Amino acid sequence: MRILILNGPNLNMLGIREPEIYGHETYNDLCSMIQKEASHLDVGVEFYQSNHEGGLVDAIQRAYGMMDGIVINPGAYTHTSVALLDAVKAVGIPTVEVHISDPDTREDFRKISYIRAACVKTIKGHGLSGYVEALRFLCGK
Repeated sequence: MRILILNGPNLNMLGIREPEIYGHETYNDLCSMIQKEASHLDVGVEFYQSNHEGGLVDAIQRAYGMMDGIVINPGAYTHTSVALLDAVKAVGIPTVEVHISDPDTREDFRKISYIRAACVKTIKGHGLSGYVEALRFLCGK
């Protein structure tokens, strides 16, 4: 089994960006945690992070026929991107939406998720461990 771990804008700034919301762990810490769990589950993971919407769409399209699942934290594109929604719908790969914080408890505009309509599950507000939950879910664990 192969899972794409896809992260949108500003997630490369984990540990620096608003640590009171997102914590002090870095993007590298996140990737290490996911890789450790993936090894435990005997699943391959590929990481991709971009601050550009088109780069994320391209990564989703490249996953077609190559990946068995996608874990995506679209960042701010959650609330704006029909392109990401359409890409996930087009490839038909089981996708889990993940958010480190709970957008429903923040500003009103963050309560809207376009991509959610194409996802099999949403995990929000569980910190970085939400990614591990998503990985386990896609692996049926």
